[in-house]
Amino acid sequence: MKAGRAAFAVCGWSGSGKTTLLEAVLPELVRQGLAVAVVKHDAHGVSLDTPGKDSDRLFRAGADICLRGPGEVAWRRRPGGATALEAVIDGLLLDHDLVLVEGHKLTPLPKVWLAHPDDSAVPAQVTAVAEWLAWGAGREERLLARIAAWLDAAGVERPLFGGLLVGGASRRMGRPKQLLTHGGRSLAEISVAALAPHVGEVLLLGGGEVAPALAHLRRLPDPPGVAGPLAGLLAAHRWAPEAAWLVAACDLPLVSPAAVGWLKQGRRPGRWAVVPGHGGSVEPLLAAYEPQALHWLEGEATAGRLAPRVIGGHPKVATPAVGVDLAAAWTNVNTPAALAALEGEG
Repeated sequence: MKAGRAAFAVCGWSGSGKTTLLEAVLPELVRQGLAVAVVKHDAHGVSLDTPGKDSDRLFRAGADICLRGPGEVAWRRRPGGATALEAVIDGLLLDHDLVLVEGHKLTPLPKVWLAHPDDSAVPAQVTAVAEWLAWGAGREERLLARIAAWLDAAGVERPLFGGLLVGGASRRMGRPKQLLTHGGRSLAEISVAALAPHVGEVLLLGGGEVAPALAHLRRLPDPPGVAGPLAGLLAAHRWAPEAAWLVAACDLPLVSPAAVGWLKQGRRPGRWAVVPGHGGSVEPLLAAYEPQALHWLEGEATAGRLAPRVIGGHPKVATPAVGVDLAAAWTNVNTPAALAALEGEG
């Protein structure tokens, strides 16, 4: 299983209570704010459509079919080969926090095994069993606890990168902001120093020039056809779609490792981004983004709506208020006068 991927299996013989148990825990998972998908294995084949209907005729003619109705959408499609389950899980995780697989006991996914009243043993060929649940009461609580532990572990195992946005034109400042200095360091160096203790690697997002001290950092160019300061977000997620990102702009002279650490601590299952609230608005350019952010950012970019207010208004985005002790870290400078005033205060 890929690191950081929240996909788990609930297995057991027919009659062991797999569907009943999932039906019992799903409302609580949804109440916790998780978007959950279930992949169900049916050894007897899938019965989804009605023989003779237009959609069935089109499927039998060779097409994959999307069935749409009020409040629901269903796909009827052909499997994609030996790795079909992996592909299905990866596709679902684009816009779900958790994928639970019912059955598929021979896959390498981590599993909970449900004992059957007539056969409680785990078969020898079934691997990666993290927990065995006896027949009877208490199953729901134990499964929820196991899922919570799995989700926490997936978040820790997920690759975490830092991204410094250096693609802006800096028209109001009159020169590239990342090259301006505060306290003897370029603004870009200040942001990199704040990100570096919390991530595996810091990358430059965009084509802007940086000081020689940062020339060793890897760079991801802005994607073609996407304008604005948030283009770097798409570049980052496209480059590492299974990773989370802590992103900072290059115009934050007071950003600190403590502020980025607070941001990192706000990550948790069910949140696709942590975009702090500050000064009456949200601040998407010093924020945390999970892999699921790519799917909706792509959609917003295609629609031409890639703007801060769009990101902050998404239902899966947390917008915690920044405390007084860290608020200065989100102060950006856009004009020479603002930078001069900051230098005067220092």
